[in-house]
Amino acid sequence: MALPHASMLTRRCLRLLTPQPVLLSSLPGWDCRQPTGERAAKRRRKKDREGCSLPASSWEERLADAVTPLWRLPYQEQLQVKYESLREVLQTLTSHLLELGGAVQDPSGLCCPLQPVVPSPTINGYRNKSTFSVNRGPDGNPKTVGLYVGTGRARNIVCVRTDHMKNTPLQHKQVAQCYEQFIRRSPLGSCILFHEGGHWRELVVRTSQHGHTMAIVTFHPQQLDQEALAAQKALLREFFTCGPGAECALTSLYFQESTMTRCSHEHSPFQLLHGEPHIFEDVLDLRFRISPDAFFQVNTSGAEVLYRVVRELSQAAGDTVLLDVCCGTGTIGLSLARHVSKVIGVEIVQKAIEDARWNAAFNGISNCEFHSGKAEAVIPALLSSWEDARPLVAVVNPSRAGIHHRVVKAIRSCRAIRRLLYISCKPEGEAMRNFLELCCPPDPRKKLEGEPFAPALAVPVDMFPHTAHCELVLLLTR
Repeated sequence: MALPHASMLTRRCLRLLTPQPVLLSSLPGWDCRQPTGERAAKRRRKKDREGCSLPASSWEERLADAVTPLWRLPYQEQLQVKYESLREVLQTLTSHLLELGGAVQDPSGLCCPLQPVVPSPTINGYRNKSTFSVNRGPDGNPKTVGLYVGTGRARNIVCVRTDHMKNTPLQHKQVAQCYEQFIRRSPLGSCILFHEGGHWRELVVRTSQHGHTMAIVTFHPQQLDQEALAAQKALLREFFTCGPGAECALTSLYFQESTMTRCSHEHSPFQLLHGEPHIFEDVLDLRFRISPDAFFQVNTSGAEVLYRVVRELSQAAGDTVLLDVCCGTGTIGLSLARHVSKVIGVEIVQKAIEDARWNAAFNGISNCEFHSGKAEAVIPALLSSWEDARPLVAVVNPSRAGIHHRVVKAIRSCRAIRRLLYISCKPEGEAMRNFLELCCPPDPRKKLEGEPFAPALAVPVDMFPHTAHCELVLLLTR
């Protein structure tokens, strides 16, 4: 793929004299611009808020445009759109680093080279996890299972089936359709607003390349007693094992009573109604066990590509210690374990840590240790007493909220970390703040000490075909 020319913004930055270093905390708000693909999606969502009466097929296309705004483009054009969007992100990062006294490292005018987007091996139906909502459909039926068009603020949310969604596999759509059939038969209402009552809520479907299918039904108990709850669980189990839902061939059926929008296993345990407690997936010749709420990359074949990129950029050697922050079920650390001396993983979800430990034992990997807890609590304690002489490489793969400020401080203050890989599916969001905190000069007011990192290379990996999103692996060194 040919690299585009530097933009007018970058050429203007190059003509500026080198600025005097300033503190990150002295800068005004520096939230970056949304990339092109995301801006297009926002325009479509604005149209959704206007609301109108459309036939079902038009609603499905509108949903596809909102969630997968690039679905009408040939895949190579999608990759070019994502490249341009990520170039804008790096231009923004470059501009901020120049303000902080940094330097342009690449002839293209960016803070580091940006490689072409690595394509996903699977383009359609790649998602191994889908979350379906329950709400009013285009026909007004409050027991419609699908995804949202519209916003709560505008009070024009419409729940639309996912028939036109290219990234959703047929198996997920089938389970969603059967769940809709079940709740429409049920005398209990759907729970759209908690205070208005109702019970049936969202559905999560997880699948694997082994043909495993896990369904997780969320249910608001309201004032139902245990006997009534048991009756509903029995009906749900019967529907998916002996009734019309049996065609889904579920290997796991879970039920969760929840009075909150999002509820972890610790707050409200997942209750296994049928089948096996886990599903299993193979990545890079390793087998991974997946719990209902454990994080796992939604594109399995894309994850293999991503982990190969991480392995190459980490330059892991036999004496390297790998610190895997936000490790989920341990996929990154375990995929690199055979190439390093030791892996240390940290993850907030206890069930994911249990999976990671099982995954290590099952695959015969003994040089990994996994810690359960918030990264901002575990990482500072771990690194403040670090005395190991072996090279330490950090991999950070957080949610879109980024990593906590205390984690940034601990990483910067640990001299042993000379190489850091930050993986983000939304680098224009909170990840941008993390980039700047990791790369800015020492800032006493923000308690940022230690030698700053510098961007060395950016490698995009397309984990989300048809959407505006793209995973970015940013290599930071010092």
